[in-house]
Amino acid sequence: METTEKLNDRAVALDWSDLQAHTNDGEPLAPDAYRLAFADPEFLLRRETRGIRFQLEMLKPDLAQQAQGIENTIVVFGSARFPEPEVAAEELVKAKAGGDALAIKTAERRVRNAHFYDQARLFGRVVAEYSNARPPAERLYIATGGGPGVMEAANRGAHDMGAMNVGLSIALPHEQSGNRFVSPSLNFKFHYFALRKMHFMMRAKAMVAFPGGFGTLDELFEVLTLVQTGKAKAVPIILYGTDYWKRLINLEVLVEEGAISPADVDLVKYVDTPEDAWQVIRSFYQL
Repeated sequence: METTEKLNDRAVALDWSDLQAHTNDGEPLAPDAYRLAFADPEFLLRRETRGIRFQLEMLKPDLAQQAQGIENTIVVFGSARFPEPEVAAEELVKAKAGGDALAIKTAERRVRNAHFYDQARLFGRVVAEYSNARPPAERLYIATGGGPGVMEAANRGAHDMGAMNVGLSIALPHEQSGNRFVSPSLNFKFHYFALRKMHFMMRAKAMVAFPGGFGTLDELFEVLTLVQTGKAKAVPIILYGTDYWKRLINLEVLVEEGAISPADVDLVKYVDTPEDAWQVIRSFYQL
């Protein structure tokens, strides 16, 4: 006589095979009251079940990382638009051959910023080299937003050293999958920005923000606010590229206007080399 567990497994398998049949045949999936609730996309995508989807996006990456021993991460933020130097150089050659002034100016800017790709890659290597020599419980893993540019570079640096690394991608029209250097079993995609940012913080032992745009600023100020208000534990918050960040953000203005305390400025550290970024982390934890 079959056990209840086996009967349940078979029922679930049958329900999923029914859904797969519709997919394979290209048939629209009509609402079905008799379908198991957790195997019913029409039900799970309702507005009223949003809380369930929140919980699923919370649990899936959390349980997967637990199972693989990922407990401590170094989160790297940065622009998705900064290419590796070789790609930028090729783009400039093509732009000059085409003779379009705007294309040349754009390509020259990408060449100028491409060094951040190399530096993020080197930083990923430094972290991975340290961690590879440590017991599993003491290892630090590179985690990024999973996209191209600076994020790809940091993942790539860890990948160069044979280290597992994490990608927390967001479903966007122009970024549909994690970069090729993210460990496949740690390549997660999110629908909700809020859950994605929560996962960045859950295991983070440091945040390194390379130059970036709105997304990088959003993530940076989320971390700053959580640490400043005591909602998250204090961690090193490192701004890579002193000139870029000090031109973009003048924290002293906030102090002068009484919007933040003088001590809040010390929440961030400015660095210009991968080694200096790593040294801030090592000093903070006395590694």
